[in-house]
Amino acid sequence: MPKLSAGILMFRKAGATLEVFLVHPGGPFWRNKDAGAWSIPKGEYNEGDDPLEAAKREFREETGFSVQGDFLSLGQVKQAGGKIVTAWAIEGHRSPDAIRSNTFSMEWPPKSGRQQEFPEVDRAAWFSVRNAKERILKGQLEFLNRLATQIAVTQAREQK
Repeated sequence: MPKLSAGILMFRKAGATLEVFLVHPGGPFWRNKDAGAWSIPKGEYNEGDDPLEAAKREFREETGFSVQGDFLSLGQVKQAGGKIVTAWAIEGHRSPDAIRSNTFSMEWPPKSGRQQEFPEVDRAAWFSVRNAKERILKGQLEFLNRLATQIAVTQAREQK
């Protein structure tokens, strides 16, 4: 059985520009990585769990923010390693400077025998979809495309 993960892609409209809220993974491995390192706030859940509830929990754990409202389904994407990620989008406005992430422990430096705590997410930012496509993990790029398509369809309907 593949690993299951669920997440939330928060978006906002800044004039005519669609922006998305992405997080950067914490820890020493990701410290100096930018392009292809950012992610939607997400995390694993067990088969039988409610994926949307898991996505809300993971968003809260990684950012410190709770989310509620009308979620847009972005479907599932199977990543290169076999993990299946299910995502939803929601319009919102959160300050990247106010995130409060949970932490994880790992041996650092390697083979030192010392455990250190690191934030699961070390920063967050708003990006235009175009800029986000350069920064997001390749396995999550499809979620940006799906969101942009859904927003364009919704705007076209509203203009009629």
